[in-house]
Amino acid sequence: MTIHEDTALSAEKFAANLRYLCERSGSISDICRKMKINRQQFNKYMSGLHIPSVQNRRLIAKYFGISPDVFFVEHEEFRMLIEGNYFHALEALRHAARFSGFLETGLLHQRSASEGFIGIYDRYQYSSIYKGKILRSAYCIYRNRDFLQHYYVERFPSFDRPSKADYVFKYHGFTIPLDGRIFSIDFEVGQKNEMTFGIYAPVQRSAKNFMFGITSGIAATMLRPPYATKVAMHFRAPGMLRKEHLKRVTTLEENDTSIPVEVRQFLGSDEMLPRP
Repeated sequence: MTIHEDTALSAEKFAANLRYLCERSGSISDICRKMKINRQQFNKYMSGLHIPSVQNRRLIAKYFGISPDVFFVEHEEFRMLIEGNYFHALEALRHAARFSGFLETGLLHQRSASEGFIGIYDRYQYSSIYKGKILRSAYCIYRNRDFLQHYYVERFPSFDRPSKADYVFKYHGFTIPLDGRIFSIDFEVGQKNEMTFGIYAPVQRSAKNFMFGITSGIAATMLRPPYATKVAMHFRAPGMLRKEHLKRVTTLEENDTSIPVEVRQFLGSDEMLPRP
């Protein structure tokens, strides 16, 4: 597929991420031979001149053990996914004997039912760092072969210079749909000292799709004590996170009108998991 102006950015992301994987995987000739893809054509993929066909994207993704969609995330996020070893961890879990029963009941049998959860969300919760503020983060659920995974970004602007961030946290994890609920476990990949757990109930209000639930977590430092709080997620679009979604990541006042009414009502109520 030859690049048009509206696909140039996608080709650039794909090329940068493919080059990064190839640098870690040996000679290009060996890679092409094992995938049975023409070397000259493969060079065009790495240079950003062409985006591979759907069939070749699948071949490349299968060879490197990731989902084709992951090739189109921002390069910084892609490096974090790979360097964090999350895909290799999943492969190890996939082949662990004690994990196979859990996979059958909790993940693989949920494949068709889970497609509706994939996409980009605004994630809202009361901040444990900026008291009284509502944190809006950018959250994405995506499929990686048999699994659903997610990643999200939190940003805490400086009080003195709001255009700058005092703290930025990035989480990657696994999403498990089970009997109409969503369970999540994730890891903070910057400081590498925190795990969080969540359970959410999908809810449709008018034409808007939400997930309401709770999350809890603990870090390996007493400067960030254990916490539990309500979380609301508002579905925004299919696909993976892009720069326009990350620009919305910030902290907000409780009465900020950019927060959906349904979210403010849930966060301010005593109800934890509303009925669908």
